Amino acid sequence: MDEKKNIMRRLYLVYFSMVLLGLAILVKVIYIQTVEGDKWREMAKASTIRYENIDAIRGDICAEDGRLLATSVPIYEIRMDLSKDVIDDKIFRQGVDSLALMLSQLFGDRSKARYFSELTNARSNQDRYFLVKRNVSYHQLQELRNFPIFRLGKFRGGFIPIERARREMPYRTMAQRTIGYEREGVYVGLEGAYRSELEGIQGKRLMQRVSGGNWVPINDENEIQPENGKDLITTININIQDIVENALLRQLTRAEAEFGTAVVMEVSTGKIKAISNLTRRPAGNYEETFNYAVGESTEPGSTFKLASMISLLEDGKVKPEEMVHTGNGTLAYADRVMRDAKEGGYGSITARHAFEVSSNVGISQLVVKAYKDKPQHFVDRLKSMGLDKPLGLEITGEGQPFISDPKSPSWSGVSLPWMSIGYGVALTPLQTLAFYNAVANNGRMMKPMFVEEIRQTGKTIRRFQPQVINRSIASNSTLELIREMLIGVVENGTAKNIYSPLYPIAGKTGTAQVANTSQGYRNVHGRTSYRSSFVGYFPADNPAYSIIVVIHNPRGLLYSGGQLAAPVFKEISDKIFATQLNYPQPGYENLLASLPSFRNGNAEDLRTIYSAFDCKLIDNIQSTWATTIAKNDTVSFWEKNFIDNLVPDVVGMSLKDALFVLENAGLRVRFSGRGTVRRQSLQPGIRFNPGNQIYVELN
Repeated sequence: MDEKKNIMRRLYLVYFSMVLLGLAILVKVIYIQTVEGDKWREMAKASTIRYENIDAIRGDICAEDGRLLATSVPIYEIRMDLSKDVIDDKIFRQGVDSLALMLSQLFGDRSKARYFSELTNARSNQDRYFLVKRNVSYHQLQELRNFPIFRLGKFRGGFIPIERARREMPYRTMAQRTIGYEREGVYVGLEGAYRSELEGIQGKRLMQRVSGGNWVPINDENEIQPENGKDLITTININIQDIVENALLRQLTRAEAEFGTAVVMEVSTGKIKAISNLTRRPAGNYEETFNYAVGESTEPGSTFKLASMISLLEDGKVKPEEMVHTGNGTLAYADRVMRDAKEGGYGSITARHAFEVSSNVGISQLVVKAYKDKPQHFVDRLKSMGLDKPLGLEITGEGQPFISDPKSPSWSGVSLPWMSIGYGVALTPLQTLAFYNAVANNGRMMKPMFVEEIRQTGKTIRRFQPQVINRSIASNSTLELIREMLIGVVENGTAKNIYSPLYPIAGKTGTAQVANTSQGYRNVHGRTSYRSSFVGYFPADNPAYSIIVVIHNPRGLLYSGGQLAAPVFKEISDKIFATQLNYPQPGYENLLASLPSFRNGNAEDLRTIYSAFDCKLIDNIQSTWATTIAKNDTVSFWEKNFIDNLVPDVVGMSLKDALFVLENAGLRVRFSGRGTVRRQSLQPGIRFNPGNQIYVELN
């Protein structure tokens, strides 16, 4: 009996324990639901709902006339909600076969059977965010909107287009390193210098997690729209940039040079009108990989003789007609021998002619005679011209200038003479150009200028002004003499080969041996590497533009600045003179009048037309469309490409070509006149909506 009571007692104990446990659980549930309910509901919501950033559309980078150099083109990611809640079974069965066929035909990346299989599998899995295709263009998107199932829209056809942006350069590699780009989160060029202005402000969108772990956007009235980035209007002139790139590329290719750079600056303002930096790749082609003009600080060689001669004239140490004896072209300084390029030397010549023929022996003798007892005075004079200071460019990575100092432990008996001819000092090509530009600009050194304006929605919110960084590098009397000497280099000296009867050119050649850290001035093969350069301005009697051309390590027999770099300068200056400056050119207008007026159009048609006039063609393009420039009896062809959603440039085209290009782009065209297009109502390079109207006026 006692044993039975004990058993019952234990059963009651277990029973009451279970009741108490149940009551405790019930109380906890009620407590969680009432007291902590909001907290747990928020946690559950947080695991299925989140905010996602919406990238702002990055601002455009434009040429001086508004044409696009870099822009963000909309591209689309196509997703599909294949759940039965959205797409009815009957609609899916009737449309999936046709949809698979049309997707295969549009994209060409998968067969109809593959698309059909992927769509039906995603349907079986009730995939609510199935990826159909990435990187879809606007025109493809418009076609997709009319496809089976998709045409029913998001809520009945599961069609989910997501807009993204892709950075494109309409002129491809034109000034690519200066315009800039982004790689692995690092921005270079103007893209980096003005990153905050270009990026805009991100927005926010509410996203929900659905089956398969995918996140889809929720239609939310509280969505924060992004603020698009601002636009940059640069100083780049597309026509001059074309001229510079083609001239530099041809010479680099002929010389099989390692790399080269060419820059055009407007004398009065410092505006950079063109800048090209080309590097030879293993395959033998040339690409923009490094901004040598901005970042490569090296010994300039003979172009530095300008600074030496200005110092001598400014300090009254020499007169242009003073004689200097160069002997047989060799002269020993301490344990080193300096040589002139001309075998046998120049004998006794004037200081002016020593500069014109770039005599190392002559210039170094003049500097050593003037400053051997006070080398610091020479160095201080160079520094007073700003040659030891960086230009303070907005583009990062400017190379640091260097001027040897007599107080340095490395100063020796050969420092002053070699410094006078451009060794033991270092400048970037752009720093050298700014110095020569100051001579052309009456002594005022201008800061190189890359950006003119910042705009937002078409309105100018900031305008940049030309900036003087040195009010006077020398006296007017010295500048007048030195300008005569620079003209003499072209008329009587090392650059006689680029003399032009149409307009005067002033400048200086440079041929520098390139120092190698471990092999001195020879490379690993025991061969001397050279850097050829020419820097100057034109027209010399009324300077409009200054130009520097640098060609590094040519592999052929020619390596001097006069032979390699100066002809590039001449080609650039000739074309700018003919197309940009209003100077009379006897006979040139008559020739242009006889040539066909088309300058843009179908490349094959242009070849046929110009060939009929017995023109010489410089034509290495692969594109369907071309831009041409005629000079004398030679016509140069350049590729012309068009980008979706951007207004094409049809000025200079025949009506037939203009209609074809504009209508295929999606524009409605009205026109008046006959001949070639001389004006279009929509500015080239701006965005438009399909169906917009454009008016073109012909001659």
